Amino acid sequence: MHFDTIVILGPTASGKTRLGVGIARELAGEIISADSRQVYRGMDIGTGKDLEEYGEVPYHLIDILDPGEEFNVFRFQRLCFAAMEEIRGRGRLPVIVGGTGLYLDAVLRGYRMVEVPEDPELRAELSGLSMEELASRLLSLNPRLHNTTDLLDRERLVRAIEIADYERTHEPEPLPEFHPVVFGVRWERSVLRERITARLKQRLASGMIEEVERLHRQGVPYEILEFYGLEYRFVARFLKGELNRNDLLQKLNSAILDFAKRQETWFRRMERLGAEIRWLDGAGEPLEEALGILGK
Repeated sequence: MHFDTIVILGPTASGKTRLGVGIARELAGEIISADSRQVYRGMDIGTGKDLEEYGEVPYHLIDILDPGEEFNVFRFQRLCFAAMEEIRGRGRLPVIVGGTGLYLDAVLRGYRMVEVPEDPELRAELSGLSMEELASRLLSLNPRLHNTTDLLDRERLVRAIEIADYERTHEPEPLPEFHPVVFGVRWERSVLRERITARLKQRLASGMIEEVERLHRQGVPYEILEFYGLEYRFVARFLKGELNRNDLLQKLNSAILDFAKRQETWFRRMERLGAEIRWLDGAGEPLEEALGILGK
C-alpha cells in the first residue's frame, strides 16, 4: 500500500490521540493536530489536549496562538500542508489527528482558497452605494451566489464583493499532492456516551473550571470564551452564576453528546463526497488493526 500521510478522525472521546501516538511510534511519525481549539495556549483541559499521551512523539499545531487570536480553515490548511512538508522533509511520516471535520475536509479534498486582503480603494468606492446597488454588484461578480445571507448585511456584502473581485484576478496557489490513508475510530453509540460522560467528569475533577477562571483573570472576556466551544461556554455561564454545578454537568454533557452526533454526520458526508475512511473498532485493538491494514 502506497501512502505518505496517515489521517485519524473520530468523534470526541473516541481515543484518536492514543491511536495517533501509537501509529506515530511504530512508523516514525509526528502528529499534526486537526483541532480548531488546541491551537490556543492555556486552553488545555477544556480542549482535551491530553499532552501527557504524546511522550516523546513530536506534535504540531498545538499551543501556537494566544486566546483571542483568529484561527480559521484557510490558516489551518496552509499550516497543515507546511507541517506535512517539513515532517516528510526529515524522512518522517505526518499523522494528522482530529475531529474538526471542516479542517480535515479542507486538507483531504484540497479546498482551493485565496487569502483576500482588505481593499481600501474599493471600500471607499462602495461606501456611496445603496444596499440594492451593492447586492446587484455582488450578483454581477458572482451569479451563482450560494450564501444569500451576505445580501442582508452591509458589512458582509462589502466583504463578499471584495472577495469576489479579488478572486477574478487571483488564482489560488496549487496545493501539494499527497497520498493519505484515512482511519476513523468507531464506537457503539451507548459506549461512546459513557466515555463522553466519564471524560467530562474527569476534566471537571482535573481543574477545567479553574482553567476557565484563570483565562478570564488573564483578560479573556467571557464573551470570547463563549466562542471556544461547549466546555468554555458552559463553564463561563457557571462562573457568571447562570448555572449551578449539577446543571453544568448535565447540560454540558448533553451538549457534547449532540456535538459527537454532528461530528459523525460530518464524517458520513465526507464519505459521500469521496473520502475513503477505514473504520476501526474502538473497543477492539485499533492500533493493531490499523497496522495490519497498512501492512506493517
